[in-house]
Amino acid sequence: MIYFDNSATSLIKPDSVKRIVTRAMNSLTANPGRSGHVFSQKVASAIFETREKLKTFFHAEDYEIVFTKNCTEALNLAIFGCLNAGDHVICTCYEHNSVLRPLRYLRGVGIDTTIVEDDLSSVGENIEKYIKSNTKMIITNCVSNVTGEICDISKVGEICKSHGILYLVDGAQSSGHLDVDIKKCNIDMYAFAGHKGLLSITGVGGLVVKRGLHLKPIIYGGTGTMSENLEQPNDLPEGLEAGTIPSIPIISLGAGIEFLMKNFENIQKIEQKLSKYMLNSLKKLKFLEIYSKEDSLNVFSFNMQGIDSSELANILNDKYDICVRSGLHCAPLVHKKLGTLKRGAVRVSIDFNNTMEEIDYLITALKSIYSKI
Repeated sequence: MIYFDNSATSLIKPDSVKRIVTRAMNSLTANPGRSGHVFSQKVASAIFETREKLKTFFHAEDYEIVFTKNCTEALNLAIFGCLNAGDHVICTCYEHNSVLRPLRYLRGVGIDTTIVEDDLSSVGENIEKYIKSNTKMIITNCVSNVTGEICDISKVGEICKSHGILYLVDGAQSSGHLDVDIKKCNIDMYAFAGHKGLLSITGVGGLVVKRGLHLKPIIYGGTGTMSENLEQPNDLPEGLEAGTIPSIPIISLGAGIEFLMKNFENIQKIEQKLSKYMLNSLKKLKFLEIYSKEDSLNVFSFNMQGIDSSELANILNDKYDICVRSGLHCAPLVHKKLGTLKRGAVRVSIDFNNTMEEIDYLITALKSIYSKI
């Protein structure tokens, strides 16, 4: 099989990640932060090391890492943890339902939302005009999971800082692919998924939170701290990590981050080269309508004349052994902007494990399919 669905989850994990998962299953399965015995301490130490690696990787020394089970939970924690009735939020039409659905729910409790329909690549130039006196937060993708467009998060962060507005970035698609300097970009909260570009197994995500920022918890329960108090602790990160955290996925994330830090420059070169080759190859097929742009990174969406996106994806899977994704990609408003809300689109997403030969095979398959329509 040729795997072009890396923006959903990366298929190939480094050998170091596989080894640490096996080791953790054998000797690091105790519950961290709850007991004082040696096994609990070993797991707690491994999780602490992962937090520190993440701070280094994201240039986030003045931040805390709160672990969640995925990026969706991290975004929910940031949104529900900061907003109150009377607040105003700005987001883009490129956002995932992990942002759009919480904001839709919060409309019912007095929180106002403005959805910006500018291209993601130009949001930084235009978003300031949507700010109101009660704007509390701005939320943007870093990289679109539909078109691969890149937001100028540095520009948006600068605007947020000048107006005293919180900036939340959805880093699901950028983490592990772009060098994101959270502090330099004035980001207050940055949500990430472990199992995509950060190369962990599934089951872990996180929220990078600026120190001094108070968030309301969205899960209440045991934290291993202040157990005599029936009020939920508000210390970071423990107060926002109630219950048993996913130790083995977190430990695998640490190994993934370590692999990236050793190989990041080379990974970026490979992915930039493959991205350019993929887009140029797709653009040569005149029977395709392509929705990605020249600066799109790793993620490319298109439709073929005369065939539904889901049918095309099924043919690629069944007859050509190519894995892609079709549909709305949990981001309906960008499809509304693109005019693909009814038919969806086919999405191909690459990482550094893909090759030009695989892209060539995809192009050959698309030509063959179109010739038979």
